[in-house]
Amino acid sequence: MRKLFLPFFYLHGPRCKGIITAAAIFCATLCLHGQTPNLGTVTYVKPANAPALSVASPASVGMSAERLARIDSLVKEYADNKWVAGATVLVARNGKIVYYKGLGYDDIDKKTPMKKDAICRIASQTKAITSVAVMMLYEEGKLLLSDPISKYIPEFKKPKVLDKFNPADTTYTTVPAKREITIHDLLTHTSGIAYAQIGTKESNAIYYKAGVVGGIGVDKIILANKMKILGGLPLMHQPGEKWTYGLNTDLLGYLVEVVSGMTLDDFFRKKIFEPLGMKDTYFYLPKEKRNRLATLYTEDSTKHILKDSETFELNGTVYVNYPSMDGTYYSGGGGLSSTAYDYSVFMQMLLNGGEYNGKRILSRSTIRMMTTNQIGDIDFGNDKFGLGFGIATERSAVNSPASPGTFSWGGMFSSSYWIDPKEKIIAQLFLQLFPNSHGDIHEKFKALVYQAIDN
Repeated sequence: MRKLFLPFFYLHGPRCKGIITAAAIFCATLCLHGQTPNLGTVTYVKPANAPALSVASPASVGMSAERLARIDSLVKEYADNKWVAGATVLVARNGKIVYYKGLGYDDIDKKTPMKKDAICRIASQTKAITSVAVMMLYEEGKLLLSDPISKYIPEFKKPKVLDKFNPADTTYTTVPAKREITIHDLLTHTSGIAYAQIGTKESNAIYYKAGVVGGIGVDKIILANKMKILGGLPLMHQPGEKWTYGLNTDLLGYLVEVVSGMTLDDFFRKKIFEPLGMKDTYFYLPKEKRNRLATLYTEDSTKHILKDSETFELNGTVYVNYPSMDGTYYSGGGGLSSTAYDYSVFMQMLLNGGEYNGKRILSRSTIRMMTTNQIGDIDFGNDKFGLGFGIATERSAVNSPASPGTFSWGGMFSSSYWIDPKEKIIAQLFLQLFPNSHGDIHEKFKALVYQAIDN
């Protein structure tokens, strides 16, 4: 068993290189409704009847097969250096899959090749799916984004904000919040709710003492019970004043359960996965698919990979093979596992403006809302944040090939995805590694995708 105590925010977005201090992310306290920067014109492609993804030659969509092959060399370099074991990778343009491979090894000891349909722990890539679920309920007239969460979950009535914290005994004092938390605050991570296990030293201690967990690799517990406890714990700052990565999306998952009358697992399956044909995405894998779960790796003291043990400590116990457990905790913030193909189906639906293969999940106008700056002038580096996604701006595009308006995120176990409406590209890179000291592979992967465009 290994121990990893992180007194920092571990951010899952591909723009983050790993573990960084909270001070590097959160700067001035600014107005939520500041002027929206120019993100460029976002145009959604909608092929006739929004057909399913299909395989095509790179040349047919203006990409070079020879230049895409550089992705093979990139992953091989990292695998040869024992920085990663293997990867599953998918790139599509104009709804056509032009690169889809398993690279390197799943099991480095047995030299078992990584298969492209390996099922991976997608962690915070779950957040986009939960955000879509909330917006589906919004479209059904079941809720408004301006609604206080206490309207549906009364435990969040009259929230309090952390004032003073004593690290010696984890006691604290609070002050009243200036207003209640809204659903919009949760979708944008501006509520003041932080993370358990991977948050600040204050939130780690307070949540641990209360039995609130980060949601990944947990034993048989129930989402509703933990979210009700969270309602009585202090916020880390006033609602709407800062961007703080936290259990916002887990709480949104419970909101989906309350409003829909379904478990989050059932809602996802019946309302999203089955309509889209996502056959390999689960909170907990059926027994017949557990042999496809990719091996999880960690790092040794020299920052080279080694197989993970059954559990590890991250301000609490994390079960490594939790997707193969008969679990009961449906973490909307990080609990799903999926394949590169399945997640690409979900991404293509977003790129299509909410429709895929004749099935409409969301309206085009709702997708526009989700992929527009929703945090005003609140600091988020060079990017902005929508309703569930980081969004590239003109400023961030100076140092990235991704077009302004590209929306993206990633996962704790070193995965990244992005959706570029201008170039009509979706891309996914799954590793199964935590922590990852060589996270620059994600930015290199992005560069290699865009350098393959030749039209």
